[in-house]
Amino acid sequence: MKTRVVYFGSPELSVPFLSALVNDTDFDVVAVVTQPEKPVGRKAVMTKSAVHEFAITHNIPALTYKSLRSDEVVTELSKLEADIFVVVVYGKIIPKAVLDIPKFGCINVHPSLLPKYRGPSPFQEAIRMGENVTGVSIMLLDEGMDTGPVLTMHEFPIDERETGETIQPKVVAIGVPLLLDALRKWTTADRVAIPQDDALATYSKMLSKEDGKIDWSKSALEIDRQVRAFKPWPGTYFIWNEDGKDVRVVVHETLPLESSSDRTPGSVIEDTGRIMIVCGDHSLLELITVQPEGKNKMSSNEYVRGHQSFLKTNLISS
Repeated sequence: MKTRVVYFGSPELSVPFLSALVNDTDFDVVAVVTQPEKPVGRKAVMTKSAVHEFAITHNIPALTYKSLRSDEVVTELSKLEADIFVVVVYGKIIPKAVLDIPKFGCINVHPSLLPKYRGPSPFQEAIRMGENVTGVSIMLLDEGMDTGPVLTMHEFPIDERETGETIQPKVVAIGVPLLLDALRKWTTADRVAIPQDDALATYSKMLSKEDGKIDWSKSALEIDRQVRAFKPWPGTYFIWNEDGKDVRVVVHETLPLESSSDRTPGSVIEDTGRIMIVCGDHSLLELITVQPEGKNKMSSNEYVRGHQSFLKTNLISS
């Protein structure tokens, strides 16, 4: 008999896990629970989540709740008679009343080596902190923030120029088979769950656009990690004052240099077509690709050709 699954997920990263469950003959995805439609883009077009769109294509009932904290939600989910709930980047805290519904509990895919980097942005935080390795953990959800026991985990390296974008295919490639294997074991007699050591726990936070603002008083290495970690979301940016007007510039690619400068931190340097910023410890960060607000991506050199006063600004004092 197939294991009946209710799947909780929302963004594109969640879709390959759902697809694997749908295509596996051991499981029957009876419904998905996903985030409600939200406005996207400058025109604020109401848009369904990637998981919702997948569910529609595959004729799977999709449930969109503004909140899971109601008796009506518990009743509706209970009627699905699921054996297990599977959560992959759903985006909301799941209350105990919902976690308690399926007989095998609620399994979550968390892209870190728990108890390291609990919370909503684990692989971004691992990159930002300069980690050399991370991984995927399959765990049971409880009422805490990623505090439940771990069923299995798998480690993989973080490349030297890894970004939040390039790491996601690795999470999928490792996480999908890891999830399927853990589900088969957990829903049979082969159940093993190892409690986490809370004393070793570290945390990541919910990211917002404001987190992407660059603090040029930090080192070139720290800023470069931020740029890579926050690609594509929430992105990184700086603001400088051009002719009395604040100008926002998104930073897409940077490179920390081995050299340093005795110029004032925050200074902008041009050297043989390369645009560099003097960071807080006098280390140099090369700006490679930027995007002025409302414009297309361009090289930093191209940007400076159209904004010569940028070379005279100070990004810390401006």
